Amino acid sequence: MFDSLSRRLSGVFAGLRRKGRLTEADVQEMLREVRVALLEADVNFAVAKRFIAVLKEKAVGEEIYGSLTADQTLIRMVRDELTEMLGGGETRFNWSPSPPTVILLAGLQGSGKTTTAAKLARWLVKQGKKPMMAACDLQRPAAVRQLELLGEQVDVPVFSLMDGTPPVEVARKALDRCRYLMHDVLIVDTAGRLTIDEGLMDELVAIHGAVKPTETLLVLDSTTGQEAVTIAQAFHERLQLSGAIFSKLDGDARGGAVLSVREATGVPVRFVGLGEQTDALDVFYPDRMASRILGMGDILGIIERAEQAIDMEEAASMEAQVRGGQIDFHIMLQQIRTMRKMGPIQNLLKMVPGLANAVPEEALANIDERRIDRVEAMVLSMTYAERANPDIINGSRRKRIAAGSGTSVEELNQLIRQLYEMRRGFKQFAKTERKMKKYGRRR
Repeated sequence: MFDSLSRRLSGVFAGLRRKGRLTEADVQEMLREVRVALLEADVNFAVAKRFIAVLKEKAVGEEIYGSLTADQTLIRMVRDELTEMLGGGETRFNWSPSPPTVILLAGLQGSGKTTTAAKLARWLVKQGKKPMMAACDLQRPAAVRQLELLGEQVDVPVFSLMDGTPPVEVARKALDRCRYLMHDVLIVDTAGRLTIDEGLMDELVAIHGAVKPTETLLVLDSTTGQEAVTIAQAFHERLQLSGAIFSKLDGDARGGAVLSVREATGVPVRFVGLGEQTDALDVFYPDRMASRILGMGDILGIIERAEQAIDMEEAASMEAQVRGGQIDFHIMLQQIRTMRKMGPIQNLLKMVPGLANAVPEEALANIDERRIDRVEAMVLSMTYAERANPDIINGSRRKRIAAGSGTSVEELNQLIRQLYEMRRGFKQFAKTERKMKKYGRRR
């Protein structure tokens, strides 16, 4: 997501820094390069044109020509305009003053509505809500069963009727059931079509009128590129959307659709889907996304993921052991599982300021998470005593662990060596820390 755009813009600004003082011609060239970068990222042509026009107007008003900090000023301007294009500040969720809050999900077939419904349900549970889902996609035979299975995964009930009841009536009965069971949120999963047609829109408008949703969210496939703007405009004209959710942003999408939809339609992006798992849904923050596009990272995003993944009591206990150099395979297993909760390694690295642009794109793409699977398999093949005391892992034990994990003895030997190196490193760090404290007290 946005990788090519981020690298292209970083190259543009790196060229400006090398120049030192900037002329008007330098700025004009920068604007041309930014425009090309946006178009290559699949940003809507009209949106890219407006973006450059605003930047050009602001550049004239800023005293940047001949300034030693002109590149910094231009980067700030681009960041601010990207943030505005993406929606400015965070858009808060609209909760109904009299529960339940009804969320209507709309979109074309294949956009990921049903999976997104489950992701949204899981997110709502984390917010302390008690959601229910309604299966109103009766066009696709497997859609109801898919939603029911996803509901079981996230432990959220699903209301469905397979007796020929029309979708509008299913939605109405689901709302009655939601009130009766005192759930505070109802997520309505609706049918899609391969293309926009009157039948689809009429059905959606009827369901909208029956349940009167507080939030009407359009699920868009981020790989559709500029077509996403046309789709969003068509749905917004009939349903008055309150937001958009982009799915499949973990794939090869260039991200231009995300940059275009809000600017072209006024519909804010509310969430982004970054995988198939039910926990792969992130709240969309325009300012953070703008910073990530410009290679400034997203430290707040990393902190939030860490807070969700780490048990603080467990972390304090682990820190005490690590500081004393008492690292064992139990701690390594905890670290692996914590890292998995934070998401794919590539996604985390892209959130580190400057790293995504400093590390070659091929190197990021070649990070093999299967290596972590193999490490985890080796640790899980050990007994409790072996994890706690690696010194007892002799030759016969190594053969057993390697066979049980489907790895080789050489790989296991390498893992054990890494653990011992980590121990030595932390023990040395602890000694240095003690010396510094002792020296500090003497002074």
